[in-house]
Amino acid sequence: MIDNIVQLDATRIAELIAQRKLSPVEVMQAHLDRIAAVNPRVNAIVALADGAMDAAKKAEAAVKSDARLGALHGVPFTVKDGIDTAGVLTQRGSPIFRGRVADTDATVVARLKAAGAILIAKTNPPEFSYSIETDNLLTGQTNNPWNLDYTPGGSSGGESAAIAAGMSPLGVGSDLSISLRGPAAHTGIVGFKATHGRMPMTGHWPRVPRRFWHIGPMARSVRDVALAYSLMAGPDGADGFSISSPDFDTGVGTKSTRQVRVGWLASPGFFGPTDPAVVATVKAAAHALGNAGCQVEEVRLPVLEQTDANSVLWKLQQMEARPEFEKVTAGHEGQIFRHAKLVLDAPDTPIADFVAAEQVVERLRDSFADYFQRYDALLCPVTPFPATRHGLDDLVVNGETVSAFHVMSATSPFSLTGMPALSMRFGTSRDGLPIGVQIVSSWLAESTVLKVASLLEEVSPVRNLHPAI
Repeated sequence: MIDNIVQLDATRIAELIAQRKLSPVEVMQAHLDRIAAVNPRVNAIVALADGAMDAAKKAEAAVKSDARLGALHGVPFTVKDGIDTAGVLTQRGSPIFRGRVADTDATVVARLKAAGAILIAKTNPPEFSYSIETDNLLTGQTNNPWNLDYTPGGSSGGESAAIAAGMSPLGVGSDLSISLRGPAAHTGIVGFKATHGRMPMTGHWPRVPRRFWHIGPMARSVRDVALAYSLMAGPDGADGFSISSPDFDTGVGTKSTRQVRVGWLASPGFFGPTDPAVVATVKAAAHALGNAGCQVEEVRLPVLEQTDANSVLWKLQQMEARPEFEKVTAGHEGQIFRHAKLVLDAPDTPIADFVAAEQVVERLRDSFADYFQRYDALLCPVTPFPATRHGLDDLVVNGETVSAFHVMSATSPFSLTGMPALSMRFGTSRDGLPIGVQIVSSWLAESTVLKVASLLEEVSPVRNLHPAI
């Protein structure tokens, strides 16, 4: 008898199933029971997959028949509700899409299923996956399982909350500016955004601006997101941005014979202030990596300190997203929540400002290309402050009043440039909430990000903590 099934990571569950020490039916039932027990308070799960238990029974029969098992055979997983799942509700956080059921799986969902994973449920997004908080008019507000009065962030907030609360060991989220990494940091799990194009976006809505959108895995361990990445990545023949095989990797990898070179920054680091607790967490992580054998030094990247990446991203994405939003909301004006209204009500970006914003992105890319000639990885904050209470418009960070959108200041630069970045917990706020750190590397160097994250996880003072819910 295995205790605390819902606290095991996906890799361990798969191992125990393959060893016949756990059955897929036991695993599925444990997670369904957990959803029934805690979801009414968290509101992370918005639709159950009707065929989940039947799939678990088939998976159990396959184990008993000595069939060849996939890497995630019998492991439940959840999917953000902006990503298509065949035969299961995909309502995109909006009454406009109430009752919508997709005919086919998104590419990444199909690939996880092919590896033996079983879809158990869909998780709550903000309307159209466009907000730093997870709330909408259809399925309501998701709460942070570490403190229900606080937000889990957005837009993959339902996904991160479900995993943190033990309702799912593995999930699929998506990221435009913060949406994988921020919620992961706010709820104390791992979120991984690979290089833009590594993961096909086929089956994700909205499709625009696809040059900034990323799909990625979320889990409670680095090895889980690494495994899921290896299964989900690669061209699918439908997404024109997805052209790079995961087999081609320019990172340090596990066979490196030299020290991994890590630069770190916290404050000054990005455009605007950073909470002292976040600064202290990044410093502690840098110290831990040094003790783990990395070559570590504090760095300055003036381009990050001087660039308002949030403003740049807004000027670019708003012009691309709004026509799509106008099309789907036409005739449904009374069903639009506040997040989509921000996009719909914003004035056009003048062409000169649009071009200037594109040139800022080019400068960011040039600066990162130069930095990664000298370092293998960058260690920095995920968010400038820990999770906040629901509905905050402004807040004070290190004595300075900032917009709640400042939460994206340390993630937007790496979405604009499409670089691989991972969020993982390494600290705790004065309110008992998780604090994350972000590990970034050069384009296509996912192995470096995962290597550094694995080293950090091994020495983490907060590893294997779970919310008391």
